[in-house]
Amino acid sequence: MIYDVIIIGGGASGMMSAIIASKRGLNCLIIDHNEKLGKKLYITGKGRCNLTNNSSIENHLNNIISNSKFMYSALNSFSPKDTMEFFSNAGLELKTERGNRVFPKSDKSSDVIKTLTTLLKINKVNVELNKTILDINKNNDLFYIKCENNNTYTSRSIIIATGGLSYSGTGASDLGYKIAIKFGHKIVEVKSALCPIIIKDDISVLNGLSLKNVTLSIKVGNKIIKSEIGEMLFTYNSLTGPLALTMSSKINRLNLENSSAIIDFKPALTDEELKEKFTREFAEYAKKDLRTYLLTLLPRSIVDYFICHVKIQNKKIADINKEDKLKLINGLKRFDLKIKSLDNINVGIVTAGGVDVKEINSKTCESKLIKNLYFVGEVLDLDALTGGFNLQIAWSTGYLAGKNVLG
Repeated sequence: MIYDVIIIGGGASGMMSAIIASKRGLNCLIIDHNEKLGKKLYITGKGRCNLTNNSSIENHLNNIISNSKFMYSALNSFSPKDTMEFFSNAGLELKTERGNRVFPKSDKSSDVIKTLTTLLKINKVNVELNKTILDINKNNDLFYIKCENNNTYTSRSIIIATGGLSYSGTGASDLGYKIAIKFGHKIVEVKSALCPIIIKDDISVLNGLSLKNVTLSIKVGNKIIKSEIGEMLFTYNSLTGPLALTMSSKINRLNLENSSAIIDFKPALTDEELKEKFTREFAEYAKKDLRTYLLTLLPRSIVDYFICHVKIQNKKIADINKEDKLKLINGLKRFDLKIKSLDNINVGIVTAGGVDVKEINSKTCESKLIKNLYFVGEVLDLDALTGGFNLQIAWSTGYLAGKNVLG
């Protein structure tokens, strides 16, 4: 049997591609090596599935880290509003939460997958699971997909929706990259994105400490590269939480050999304002020790570590001299932690890098090198910040390929 379209990968972008293509009357087949469709979707949004962000196309473009211009056509063809209407029309109730994040009203990612699989059945999309692809060839305008046990599938077009390397437990693999390379495509080096930042310093005593309204800056050499304000969390060896995850995506293509994470605990105060604050308050705390005073400025669990880190003795406030004050101000405004690396790609929420979008038609997602070969979703060199922006990339590119693929 010759299919019009074979979609390799049954994740978000793959299922969207299949649904849209089948609605056009094309005979579609999804091949996936997992035992079920949408395996990564089950764990997105901590199991709740942050479907998209209920905001403007411009805001989505601003939240895409790599190659945002490539997404202009895709987002205008299938916008965040279109995504919400797509699922609502299919019977899935949605809700919008803080930060315009859109979730199923049930808070169950399984309901998103049920909605998609129901649409696949309604539109008579064929699905083959537990299939390991060994090779793909093209001959006389037909693609031949060889799987284990001598199974071969034939189609006129192929959509590659294999995803990235993040979350290996969901079956992530480099299959999409291998296929792209075989057909002459360049792969931009893949990196971990939206991942913890591993710290060289021993921060194990800070494990579990949460910070709010702090500024995190990344310094490479003597230069501040990026700065963001928000919330972050310490683990036994890393910085994580929204602020650190965002920063990781912005620095993952940099050489971090001589880099530091700089925390500003008091971003609302300047150095001079802190100095004035000390002048006012030190008289009140004169008979107290430094540790007691710092409890008014910092979470309890970091005070002892802070005192040691800034190299100052826990003396009486009355005995704090000018040099000590400078150390305190510098520590509160520029708390320096040496970066070891970003966490490995299996831990990253998404993968940065992938198939070079310069070789992909942004209006169709078709390869510029091979006719009737399409790439969608995370396998492309596209990644965004948290908040539903990455899944919107999957829905929009999947839609674009499904709309334009030739059977």
